[in-house]
Amino acid sequence: MTTRRILATSGGFLPTERYEAAAPGRTVLEVLRLTGKQRPRLLLVLTASGDDGPRLARYYQALSGLSVDVDHLSLFTMPNQPVEEAVGRADAVWVGGGSVANLLALWRLHGVDVALRDAWESGTVLAGVSAGSICWHVGGPTDSFGPTLRLHKPALGLLPYGNGVHYDSEEQRRPLLQSLVASGELPLSYATDDRVGILYEGEEPVEVVTDVDVDPLAGPAAYRVERDGDRVVETRLAPGRID
Repeated sequence: MTTRRILATSGGFLPTERYEAAAPGRTVLEVLRLTGKQRPRLLLVLTASGDDGPRLARYYQALSGLSVDVDHLSLFTMPNQPVEEAVGRADAVWVGGGSVANLLALWRLHGVDVALRDAWESGTVLAGVSAGSICWHVGGPTDSFGPTLRLHKPALGLLPYGNGVHYDSEEQRRPLLQSLVASGELPLSYATDDRVGILYEGEEPVEVVTDVDVDPLAGPAAYRVERDGDRVVETRLAPGRID
């Protein structure tokens, strides 16, 4: 039976001491491991940042020392390769951050949304950071429209939850997500601090993964945010398997 997996993060690639260089964090390494391949094929999709060339180059550089074949799908100013073929070849897909609203609009225009759903159903590991996390869910708070965050939905809805990212580093994120859950505009939601990701198998969250070592009791974590009557309950999910 095919296992459908998504790793939704506020992390991924880490800055290094070298100027304009990056290194893969544990969330990226976990994506590669989950493929079960000795040399997996990883597709980078940076639609949310307008197919940012320097960022794409940093990702290629960061992955160059690993046993992985890297490819990318660009949509500006036209697709650099057929969407179905690019996604269909991949063992895993990593989606970069930026504007989730722009990402979703372009994906729907070019059929990327359908290709990714088909790939997920077939066992391709889907993953990403920020906009590349929100996109797999029902929706979530975003700065796609300006510095004041607002809800954007519907996203792809592969996961039937709301999603919050950068939960510990951007002050609008936590209260807005809680408000959206309280009002019923978002269902049960999951959120991640910076450098943290949640692994889903099927539609179930099963593990919290971090890019670096953290204090399991007080360090960066993930959160379940749900409505309980007329209040919102937030439960901290420490790194490791989710009970």
